[in-house]
Amino acid sequence: MALSDNFNEGVRTREVVSWAAYDFANSGYTTVVITAIFNAYFVAVVAGNAPWATLAWTLALSVSYAAIVFTAPLVGAWADAHAAKKPLLALTTAGCVAGTAALYGAGPGEVAYAVIALVVSNYFFGTGENLIAAFLPELARGSALGRVSGWGWAFGYLGGLVSLGACLGYVTWAQGQGQPAASFVPVTMLITAGLFAVASLPTFLFMRERAVPAPAGSVAYGQAFARLRDTLVHARRYRDLMRFLACILCYQAGVQTVIALAAIYAQQAMGFSTADTILLILVVNVTASVGAFAFGQWQDRLGHVRTVAWTLAAWLLTVLLAWQSETRASFWITANLAGLCLGASQSAGRALVGYLSPDSRRAEFFGLWGLAVKLSSILGPVTYGLVNWLSGGNHRLAMLVTGGFFVAGLAILRGIDPERGRAAARMADAESRGGVVSGVSEA
Repeated sequence: MALSDNFNEGVRTREVVSWAAYDFANSGYTTVVITAIFNAYFVAVVAGNAPWATLAWTLALSVSYAAIVFTAPLVGAWADAHAAKKPLLALTTAGCVAGTAALYGAGPGEVAYAVIALVVSNYFFGTGENLIAAFLPELARGSALGRVSGWGWAFGYLGGLVSLGACLGYVTWAQGQGQPAASFVPVTMLITAGLFAVASLPTFLFMRERAVPAPAGSVAYGQAFARLRDTLVHARRYRDLMRFLACILCYQAGVQTVIALAAIYAQQAMGFSTADTILLILVVNVTASVGAFAFGQWQDRLGHVRTVAWTLAAWLLTVLLAWQSETRASFWITANLAGLCLGASQSAGRALVGYLSPDSRRAEFFGLWGLAVKLSSILGPVTYGLVNWLSGGNHRLAMLVTGGFFVAGLAILRGIDPERGRAAARMADAESRGGVVSGVSEA
């Protein structure tokens, strides 16, 4: 099969690479700020290892995710109606880059300032993540959604690798000069912001907006709310998609907990230093990239639901191994298994949402996907933070509780029929186009 056979008619390889470049660009933010460096820095330095520090971190993230939950469906509906995904993506990119750079000013004791900058940067990151995902069904054929989504996630983890590698180089040099974390960690925020801005440029230069705007004067905020209300009222029509969104809410609560607390767990429970943690996450990004690419190739053959089921079972095993890990060597093995699971589950979930979504409501339904992910980003980390706080700092118990989210996800997944869900999406498109079913996504 030629590479172009994976793409919709008129889509060039350069455009798909430009779309994947955004995954490359924004992964630096989540890797450096949320997963590897700033989270542990916030707990240990900004909050001074206070008993409430881990809970404060998870609550700060939850505020930003709550804002995304409130606005994501509206942003998606508005983007669909105005054919404005790309301009909105540019706005969110600028907001995240500026917010990340602002974290440079978060020093010891500057908890309020750090929280505000974190909330702003993470809000724009999450909103942009929804918008870039909505381009996937425009670019990839229905039979190749898993494959192309896997390419994007794999390229994205390489982007996280580049950003983290650059930060590790600077941190190693700074520590060699005898600088404390309060001096070198803020600089890594500037490095991350700069790389995000530069690496995202191909997306805005070469990726096209293919959606068609509604007639002039016919679109308003009221219409965007009406579209969202219509989606929710007719949820029965998309029952498999809605069930999968509920599944995402559960299993992503576990995934988002690992992402948000990885470095904190490594340093607080396993005794890793900042440099040790960065090196660990650096290697995990490689395994995550392998997981995203490999499962992206297999997903279209194994089936979307079966692929997700395998990844959730592997996640449950990972949590149990992390809970039992006593040595650095065993934790290294567990962390890399988590990397494989992370890449696979993120790629598989995004592709299945695209497969079950009507073409006419792509951005809106990916907004609902983002809503589910962001709700899970509140549920999972806050649960971890509360368990940790109530148990007197027991990170191992908090990690064990996290495994319950993957069990719930597997239970919900059992009732999903992807072909029934795809048929419902195609029927909705036929009705919206006067009975003509588009063959673009299924070609």
